[in-house]
Amino acid sequence: MTVHDLMGIGCSKQNCMSPVQTDGNIKSGNRALKVLKEGSETHTPSQVKEEILEKKQTENDEEELDLSDKDVFYKFVILHAESDTNEALRLQGLLQNAFHIRPGIIFADMPAGRQRLQNLEDAVNGSAWTIILLTENFLRETWCEFQAYASLMNSVNKQHKYNSVIPVRPAANWLPRDRTPLALQAICALEEGKPAFAKQVEKTFQESLYKKQQAIWKKEQELANQHQQNP
Repeated sequence: MTVHDLMGIGCSKQNCMSPVQTDGNIKSGNRALKVLKEGSETHTPSQVKEEILEKKQTENDEEELDLSDKDVFYKFVILHAESDTNEALRLQGLLQNAFHIRPGIIFADMPAGRQRLQNLEDAVNGSAWTIILLTENFLRETWCEFQAYASLMNSVNKQHKYNSVIPVRPAANWLPRDRTPLALQAICALEEGKPAFAKQVEKTFQESLYKKQQAIWKKEQELANQHQQNP
């Protein structure tokens, strides 16, 4: 809250106010001082500072996410079973709020009415990391295994995508390692139920790697736009 001093203004031909106007300004000033006094009694300086910082963070987050999909390079996309949408949303919230890894998206939030393969390609290429949500439901849907293998092939064929596929076992209903597809067993998975989960997350999702992939993605977008304008 910015506090402005109440200052008197000298009367002149240009700015002289009538008694009614002056009385109104005095009353308004008194009300303002009363509000400030009441606010100072209920909020300590540290609380006011905290509220300002929270408001600023919220505004920054809204500004960061207030972009059209084609202009956003996500930090992560979560590929999941259709029945695991709520679990994917929970994990998305955990990474964004607890670890400040944002923006992220889940596959269920990709544009509707488009082919699944197109959405999968855009999701994987439009994010720095591809998270495979390993739950018991993963093996029940053939589409999930296809997503995983397609993501792995993408990471092999594109050098800057190396090590960008991250299997994650959530705290509940997780898929045991011995039942995980062989190709994914070769990758060190993040396990939410383990004490080292927080350190693994911080080590994996590094800002420098995100910036590197983002720069490559922007160049690819520019080339694609130029090709559309000059086919």
